[in-house]
Amino acid sequence: MTAFSDFNLKPTILRALEDLGFKEPTPIQEATLDKISNTDRDIIALAQTGTGKTAAFSLPILDNIDASNPEVQAFILSPTRELANQITKDIENFSKYEHDFRVLSVYGGASVRDQIQALRRNPQIVVGTPGRVLDLIQKGKLKVHNIKYLVLDEADEMLSMGFKDDLDAILETTPRERQTLLFSATMPEGVSSIAKNYMKNPETISVGKVNTSNKNIEHGYYVVEGSDRYTSLKMLVDSNPDIYGIIFCKTKLDTQEIADALGRDGYNADALHGDLVQSQRDFVMSKFKSGQLQLLVATDVAARGLDVNNLTHVINYSLPDDPEVYIHRTGRTGRAGKQGIALSILTKKELGKIRQIERQINMPVTYMRVPDGESICNAQLMSLIEKVKATPVDEETIAPFVTAIEKGFQNMDALTIIKKFISTEFNRFIEYYQGVGDVNARLESGKTSKLKEHAGNHKNEFSTLILNHGKQSNMNPKSLLSFINNLTPNKKIIVGHISIESDQTIFEVRRDQVDSLQQGLRMSNYKGVTLTFKSEPKTISNRQPKGDRPYVGHAPKKDNGRKQHRKGAGKRTRI
Repeated sequence: MTAFSDFNLKPTILRALEDLGFKEPTPIQEATLDKISNTDRDIIALAQTGTGKTAAFSLPILDNIDASNPEVQAFILSPTRELANQITKDIENFSKYEHDFRVLSVYGGASVRDQIQALRRNPQIVVGTPGRVLDLIQKGKLKVHNIKYLVLDEADEMLSMGFKDDLDAILETTPRERQTLLFSATMPEGVSSIAKNYMKNPETISVGKVNTSNKNIEHGYYVVEGSDRYTSLKMLVDSNPDIYGIIFCKTKLDTQEIADALGRDGYNADALHGDLVQSQRDFVMSKFKSGQLQLLVATDVAARGLDVNNLTHVINYSLPDDPEVYIHRTGRTGRAGKQGIALSILTKKELGKIRQIERQINMPVTYMRVPDGESICNAQLMSLIEKVKATPVDEETIAPFVTAIEKGFQNMDALTIIKKFISTEFNRFIEYYQGVGDVNARLESGKTSKLKEHAGNHKNEFSTLILNHGKQSNMNPKSLLSFINNLTPNKKIIVGHISIESDQTIFEVRRDQVDSLQQGLRMSNYKGVTLTFKSEPKTISNRQPKGDRPYVGHAPKKDNGRKQHRKGAGKRTRI
């Protein structure tokens, strides 16, 4: 078994690793430590999220940094502020016994003046996000003409976030003699282009199969009707009482609505998305990392760089369009050798994506049924019993109250007392699930394709309408739903696929709601222009949906005065 002590690292680094409890390198660390330390060849390292990539590049760089040289000798680019800070913290831990060594993180959303001032203290390593790094280079405050190492961490994510131009500009300012280290979980075309244009005869090191999922993750999916998606989410959370996870949504609007609804229903949840100011992001991230939040509802961009090793679950409230994004999402659980669970909530029209994901991750994604109320109650009850059994009793503290307790329960046997305590804690939960039926969508069995079954069902359930307003009238899915809300304030109109063209909007409405919507349309106008519409001109079920789920005209924005008194035992909210 290889140990860190087998590598020719400085004693100060080995001492720091011992303090951290690190004894054996991970496969990506073992594969890169000598190659980076003892050669100047460029390296492309491919490994999944959570496999120890930060130590893989930072340990050999630290081993070769000259602490007596005040110049920037290495800089590391990362896609997000959170990841930059995490890398910086790790390097500080690895270098705790290095005298006169400094590392600095720079990123947007923080004072550029403070960062410029910190650069004057001559850090040898700078970690930063592409936008702020480029800004500091162009201002002449970050000197990179003598760097020995350039690291591109999570290169695929930086490209997917739109940093290609910034990366090109940064790479062009650095010396050709540098050693470039590109670390990535996947190898899309953009990453290959960077390697071709800016790296010299790079050696590729791949740990595990590229674009595959961590083998420690169990993948499953559920199929429900769109109107039951939120109820299903609550049921999955309730069936896993000790869940500590991230719920991924596609849009910022969905993220905030789901987090708000969960909060109203008594769950310990909060949202993380791009509309939050940095102080709000930091507050939410801090609560989640410290375990004060049980559930984080996030968009893909907002969650990038979030480094938490103990996540039990990742739940896809909506599947991403790109299977590689699925890999990034689910790679946030099952880290540091622990087991993780990745669950996805689908409607029948999304079943085709599962086959794509299976091909991408080279693993099966298992069909599962949303558990029924009785199973959920049993899971919660067993969790409660285990917590009670594990609760320590401070005999000295409770001693003054023992006599009163015995007197209060003197006419009851132990079993009756237990039943009453359980009922006090649990009755509301049981009552809620007595009213929740089976939310699993009906799927055909045997040789009939599930996708064919969905297509027929979709055709039967929805009609298509065309409005004479489109992009030229600034129509978008949100404004369409708002407009429908105003037409039918007392109904929850289920809207399926939406296709917005330049001069018209094509959208699907559930068949049994078409008449009431058409009556409202006949008496209305949009921005002062009379509406015209056509009914069922053609199907748009094969169009790319603008959203991931049937839209509901009335999303959960308030609780109508009803309070939730027990976690998970909330009202059934329509999302």
